Amino acid sequence: MTVFPARRAVPSARALPPVAVPHPRVESPGVLEPVRPTPLEWARRRRAERGARRLEAAGARALGQLDHLGPAWHVIEWPRTDVTDVLDRGQDDRAGFLAIGPSGLFAVTIADHGRARVLVAGDVVQINGKRPPYVAESRRDAKRASKALSDAVGLPVPVTPVLTFVGSGVISVYGLPKDCLMATHRELDRLLVAGGSRISPATAEKLSRVAQHPSTWLNGTYRPTADYRWYDEGRTAADKPAHRR
Repeated sequence: MTVFPARRAVPSARALPPVAVPHPRVESPGVLEPVRPTPLEWARRRRAERGARRLEAAGARALGQLDHLGPAWHVIEWPRTDVTDVLDRGQDDRAGFLAIGPSGLFAVTIADHGRARVLVAGDVVQINGKRPPYVAESRRDAKRASKALSDAVGLPVPVTPVLTFVGSGVISVYGLPKDCLMATHRELDRLLVAGGSRISPATAEKLSRVAQHPSTWLNGTYRPTADYRWYDEGRTAADKPAHRR
């Protein structure tokens, strides 16, 4: 048996004036309520965020080794991934920077291996049973940086690829790759200065200005003559005095 609560007496229509009953508000579905990600999407986003934080910390540790190189060295952040690669891959899962100094120009690629053991045999790098193409990516980044800087300056600008490992795991080397330098982040500063003095500090500063300009990496549209001249007024490259040995 169902028992309903007692109802109040309903007044007659003559006692009270007619009252307009408001219509209930009908809200469109999905306007105020945010779309919640699925558990799989949430896990992927958290994994990507952790990976980005690890790459940022690894890059900071590598940069810390270059603080005492002196004012003749310049560290430049540059878009290491093409626009087409970003659209295809969704995000850049690599880290690195340009180091410009008296020893030349270097495209440094950061590889964070944590506590895992690293096996290096020429162009092959194996970490946790996987073989990421770190050496090939380093060469590609250096080639792209060299092309962009050469187009902007109007002169050939060589860029050396450098693969830097950041982590505490053991690194076993059975053969170094060709045309690509390799070192840990603790040895990065000594590796960069080992080349000696190849360019002057003034040239390194000029190249750093070109690398810092955003349009340099957009089809080489930057023209350095708008900001400064490579040579003094009225001089060219042929006017440089010859050095006798």
